[in-house]
Amino acid sequence: MFEIEYEFRERDLIHFNELQFAKNDEIQHNIKKNRIIVPGVIFLIGFFYYFYYHDVQATAYVLVIALLWAVLSPKIMKLDLHRQILKSYSESEKANLFGMYILTIDPANPKYLLEKSPSGKNKMAWEELLRVEYGKAYVYLYLSLDTALVIPVETVKRGNLEEFAEQVEKMIERFGE
Repeated sequence: MFEIEYEFRERDLIHFNELQFAKNDEIQHNIKKNRIIVPGVIFLIGFFYYFYYHDVQATAYVLVIALLWAVLSPKIMKLDLHRQILKSYSESEKANLFGMYILTIDPANPKYLLEKSPSGKNKMAWEELLRVEYGKAYVYLYLSLDTALVIPVETVKRGNLEEFAEQVEKMIERFGE
């Protein structure tokens, strides 16, 4: 029997959502536009001040603002993303989401991945799982294109995560079709 026990935390949820946003081309394009076009327009205004009014001090202020916008806007957007992610869940949903998880592959019942979580016990048929992905500090068991069981490596309390993930991959290949 393969089994792991781990803790899922608030920062793990934020990490996964950041990963999803980083993979989204439209959002990345908007961030690049915000980081390049807006400061570019501000730079043009600064150069207009310099060439039209010959005001070096005002031009310097405008150029500093443009530079700060280019550097700080992605960080501010990231903080806002964190706030929006956490705001999208009610307190009861958070209570059911964060905490200790136990995932089990039982040879006596090989058609399901058994999950015991703060929200209760679940059975997931292998057809419901798409793939296993390995990250730097996480293992993701994808249930859909944008939903996954996120397993933080550092919070695994019991079991061998590598062996478990390999067995999940085998089970998905075997029963997933």
